[in-house]
Amino acid sequence: MMALLLMTALGLALVLTTSTETMITGNYQQGQEAFYAADAGLERAMQDLLTVPDWNRILAGATTSAFVDGAPGDRTLADGTNLNLPQVVNVADCGKLTGCSDADMNAITPDRPWGLNNPRWQLYAYGSMEDLVPTGTINSPFYVVVLVGDDPSDIDNDPLHDGGPPAGGGTNPGLGVLAMRVEAFGPRGAHKVVECTVARTDSSELERGYTGQRGQDEQNRRARKAAVQTPGAGLTRSDMSVNTGGLVVR
Repeated sequence: MMALLLMTALGLALVLTTSTETMITGNYQQGQEAFYAADAGLERAMQDLLTVPDWNRILAGATTSAFVDGAPGDRTLADGTNLNLPQVVNVADCGKLTGCSDADMNAITPDRPWGLNNPRWQLYAYGSMEDLVPTGTINSPFYVVVLVGDDPSDIDNDPLHDGGPPAGGGTNPGLGVLAMRVEAFGPRGAHKVVECTVARTDSSELERGYTGQRGQDEQNRRARKAAVQTPGAGLTRSDMSVNTGGLVVR
């Protein structure tokens, strides 16, 4: 009887260990796929940024990407959970699901330490990863949301316009620079956030610099980053040419 109880206990411990390892592996896989989905959404949105001559229209919410799946509202993810797009914007703006006031969005916080120059995010592109390319060859349960805002290096205290005159005079380092925030949502709460800056170059190209890759458990790391990231000087950079349509990643 004692031997039987001992073997039963060992068997249960083995089953528990195996199931835990399986869950850890699955969560890691979901996290990696979420990052790739967010990065793909970023690359797709950058293609449309090249076609917009006046970025103030984007900051005002008047111009969006061609990659949208209807009016902003509720979306049902592949696992049946609900995603509300306006709530995604509110959480990015002030950490609340609803009711972001001007004071909330201008408040200095560890995630948004720029006060009046805090980005006021606008929905720019959003849709299922399966609809990202017209060939229908992507098999992914993730949904991506691309938000665009005025880069905090823009020091005109006007987050709804790009590169206005600074209050103290001089040049504005944020002229021609946008901040982008891409969020990927997937099954079992998988969620990844990628943020970058995008700047126009002298030739008709875009230059990208990552400022961070964050999940829900990485939000506080933003406070340890520099307040302004030089575009193109981050982890990687992509240049897209209007003439050739090519993409070079360095």
